[in-house]
Amino acid sequence: MTDSQLKGLSPTEAYDLVRQDPRAVLVDIRSTMEYLFVGHPKGAVHVAWIDEPDWTVNPHFVTEVRKLLLGGANCVEDVGCAPIILICRSGKRSQEAGKTLLKAGLQEVYHIDEGFEGDLDDNHQRGTLGGWRFHGLPWEQC
Repeated sequence: MTDSQLKGLSPTEAYDLVRQDPRAVLVDIRSTMEYLFVGHPKGAVHVAWIDEPDWTVNPHFVTEVRKLLLGGANCVEDVGCAPIILICRSGKRSQEAGKTLLKAGLQEVYHIDEGFEGDLDDNHQRGTLGGWRFHGLPWEQC
């Protein structure tokens, strides 16, 4: 199966996919501080796309995601590819990171279009218009 399109999922669609496919990997790509202090989906693995202190793209991002997939073998003949689901704050960084994974040859890459916190509302606050937490999906804080 070859599909070079990044697929968007709502938070509930992503949660359902993770529950239905034991091979699915939910990767939280936010900064370490966001992951630890804002909270993250239960069961998500953290691989930062852009992180402090320099706020540059992680040069090892693709390699670190491949490691989550047992050395990078994410597709098996007659079974298909393991879904890789990316989540960030609002769904924007996950698009960029997802395209990078696709360019590196990974398949079945998804991004959660509302992210963990959703877009800003009219009061410049997150969490009221969408996102993983808004939909009441399981999450935790450190």
